[in-house]
Amino acid sequence: MPPKNILLLGGHGKVSLLMTPKLLSRSWNVTSVIRNPDQKSEILSAGKNGPGKISVLAESIEDVKSQSDAQSIIDKVNPDTIVWSAGAGGKGGADRTYAIDRDACIHFIRAGINTAGVKRFLVVSALSSRRGKASWWDDDSWALVQKMNTEIMPAYYKAKLAADDVLAVEGAKRDGFGWISLRPGMLTDDAESGKIDLGKTKARGGVTRADVAEVGARLLERDGVSGWFDLLGGEEEVGAAVERVLKDKVNSIEGEDLEEMKKSAAKL
Repeated sequence: MPPKNILLLGGHGKVSLLMTPKLLSRSWNVTSVIRNPDQKSEILSAGKNGPGKISVLAESIEDVKSQSDAQSIIDKVNPDTIVWSAGAGGKGGADRTYAIDRDACIHFIRAGINTAGVKRFLVVSALSSRRGKASWWDDDSWALVQKMNTEIMPAYYKAKLAADDVLAVEGAKRDGFGWISLRPGMLTDDAESGKIDLGKTKARGGVTRADVAEVGARLLERDGVSGWFDLLGGEEEVGAAVERVLKDKVNSIEGEDLEEMKKSAAKL
């Protein structure tokens, strides 16, 4: 069955605010988690057209320091689907990035996977979050990704990579569990285009946040979807792109060292 009760973590983020009406338009119910209660009116406005029901839960994800902390929030909502679209956003330095993008995310992933009623978990990650050069990238693409990961945003890279490791390794242990790493390139605030490149994409390029929100919602429509989905703006219509990738079982995790991922997840 399609998801009906969604826990949206990082509800006031730009992608989340765009995703909220898309989820509700499918008659799904959404509980949007925000840190600042003053943001409640904006969340309710984003969800005003329904027909699904929108709820707001004021909790600080930054205060989630254990799997138990994450579990307590999940238990308040009783979701069948969890969407992680939260992050430090570059504020507060590396320590805060690790605390939110890595540690809190991992706590929610583990708590979600170990909650029987939760059937799927989607993380909004990043296209550059991988250890090795994808076989479909050229040398210039790999050089760009390495520069991003080692010089420009090293803490963000390490945090996202760790969370992706745990999601893939732990998610695969549970039969039938849907684990999704949605991995956009550079995000823009341009209008939704409805045209994308999904799956084994190039490394250089951007994608609108609205298109990310639409792809996320479409992936959640389908049962049994798991894997890495790289995403850029492109020429293929969104619905056709999603159908193609799912039909052909395209998974951008291809080529990654699964043993290294398992070792990493075991340490976290």
